[in-house]
This record gives sequence, C-alpha cells and structure tokens, in this order.
Amino acid sequence: MATTKRDYYEVLGVPRNATEEEIRKAFRRLALEWHPDRNKDPGAAERFKEINEAYQVLSDPQQRALYDRYGHQGLEGTPARGFEGVDITGGLGDLLEAFFGGLGVQERRGPVRGADLSAHLTLTFAEAVFGAQKEVTVSRLEVCPTCQGSRCAPGTQPTRCANCRGTGQVRRSYTSVFGHFMQVTACTVCRGEGKAIPSPCTHCKGQGLVRQKRVLQVRIPPGVEDGVQVRLAGEGDAGWNGGRAGNLYITLTVEPHPLFRRQGNDLVVEVPLNLAQAVLGGEVEVPLLEGGTTTVTIPEGTQPDTVLRIPGKGVPHDGRRGDLLVHLRVQIPRKVGPKARRLLQDLAALLEEEEGKDTPRPWWRRKG
Repeated sequence: MATTKRDYYEVLGVPRNATEEEIRKAFRRLALEWHPDRNKDPGAAERFKEINEAYQVLSDPQQRALYDRYGHQGLEGTPARGFEGVDITGGLGDLLEAFFGGLGVQERRGPVRGADLSAHLTLTFAEAVFGAQKEVTVSRLEVCPTCQGSRCAPGTQPTRCANCRGTGQVRRSYTSVFGHFMQVTACTVCRGEGKAIPSPCTHCKGQGLVRQKRVLQVRIPPGVEDGVQVRLAGEGDAGWNGGRAGNLYITLTVEPHPLFRRQGNDLVVEVPLNLAQAVLGGEVEVPLLEGGTTTVTIPEGTQPDTVLRIPGKGVPHDGRRGDLLVHLRVQIPRKVGPKARRLLQDLAALLEEEEGKDTPRPWWRRKG
C-alpha cells in the first residue's frame, strides 16, 4: 500500500523559514544519528533515505521554492539531485567524507524532460460518439518569456563559475580520523553547471521557468468511451536545461443519455409498443442520436423484447459506423376502461375460438 510522504520540514525538524545553514546543521545531525552503520534500528535505513531526500530538496533554492508553493506534487518531474559519497550500504566514512567534502551534491547538467500533467474533461454522450472540439485549462511550467530560459536578466549573460573555473567540479583534500581523503564533488556554488548567473532574471527569479495558466484546444476523436485518456504531446511542464516538455493526459468522463446507451460500436434505444401495435404491426418513429427520427416497420405478431437493427446509425469507428439496435418493449396496460375491457373480452373469446380450430387444446383445458 502506498504511503504518504511526510513534510520535508517535519522530517528535518526545522521551521519553514529555516536558513540554509540551519537546514544543513539539522541534516548533519540527523544523518549521523540515523546512518545504518551507527544505528541498528530496523527502520534506520528508510529513515536515513527520508532525511537525505528532504535535504536534497530543501538545500536547493529552486526545488525548495517549488516545494513551498506546490508541495510534493510540484516536484514531480523535476531533476532529482543525487547524494554522491553517501551510500547506506557503504561505511560511516562515506558519510563523513561527504560532510567534509562539500556534501557531495551533484546536479544533473544535461537536459531533463518536463513533468507530465493530468486534467479531466466531461463530455456529453453525443460528443463522445461523434467527437468534439473542447477547451481545457492547465497550470504548467513554461520557459520564461523574459530570459528565454537563460535565467539571466535581459542584456546579461552567464559567466564562468569562479569557484570551479567552469568545470562544474571541485577537488577537495582533507584529513580526518579515518585518514587522508581526496574527493571530486560538484561545485556547491554553481551546483555543477560550471556557470554563474550574475544578474538573475527578475521575472522568473533566476529559475528559467515560470508557471502559467493556459487554455488549450482539445480535439476529441469520435467513439471515445468513459474513462479513456487523451494524450497531448508536449503540453505538460517545460523541460529543464533544454529538455523536451512533458505530456498532458486528459481523462474523459462521459455523461449518460436519457434515451441511448452504448453496446460496443452499436447504439441501443428502447421503443415502446402498445398491445395493438405488437399484434397488428405497423410503422413507428425511432429517434436518432444525431437528431431527427427514422421510420421502422413493425411486423405483425411482434413478440416482447424483439430487436430490430438499423445499419449505419451507431458509433463511428474505422471509417464506418456501427448499428442502431431498436429494442421493442410491448407495454401491457395495468388498467383499462369499460369499452376497452369489452373489446378485449370479445378479442379473447375470438382468439380462443380461432386457436381451437387450428391447434389442439392444452391438456389442462381438455374435457374427459
């Protein structure tokens, strides 16, 4: 069973307005406490992973801003940062190495695909059968129109990171009680990008992406069913660092129709008949989903639940349409007036007389 993620601030035990230094100190304390090499509690490994995940988000200004505004959902599809040097299957020395070596934070510098988004649309029964043009409103991350994703203020350019000299990595040497260590880690100044943003774009606050509300046109193909998803490629969140955009998945809900129901690629409609129509036959008007009616012939002696088929009036599929199935429901009146009663009694007597001429009487009505 899926578990709900805890609030990252709660995991680290810091307030929501905590500084970067307070977050770092809390992480160091908790990571040492819950590292599986030191803590033999059966749940230590999972707790250590939870602490590590919370720190990865809250120590990154970009991801922290998304989390503060949208919660865990806002981080779906964002580039996850690794935590090099901290392996819960390794030793405690790995953890100390990460601390003394700049925490080993490494960020993906290559293109990262944007997150997929989801939305819902409600269709009428006729829109689902024949297709429609609909609108859907989505809130998504888009490339900042001011800086075009460069994160720089107009008229400025990124500069080479002075800390790592544009390599995105720094080499650190340190000595601890465990010995002498040499470590290559991602630059903590530029987060491994190798460049600095001296004048961040004020529109996106140096993020390169902004959240926008958009109204999109959606073409619903004919013949969709309730619960089907329609995919709009590239209409999800914009990618990071030049990555392609995610997709938008729209789940369709189809409203029921008061007269028609669907049976595969056929449509079904019920048409009531009175007793006289069923016995004598004739013509009746049958409604069509696209509007109007068509006339069908009822044969004499139609039995209850007879089904007539009208070709080409069903659901469009593969360049053609299914059929319309007309279920004939013979309605027996619960009450009749005196005149109708006399006529029915005469009819019953007449039918009994005619049946006696052509067919043998049932065993329960035979005499002797």
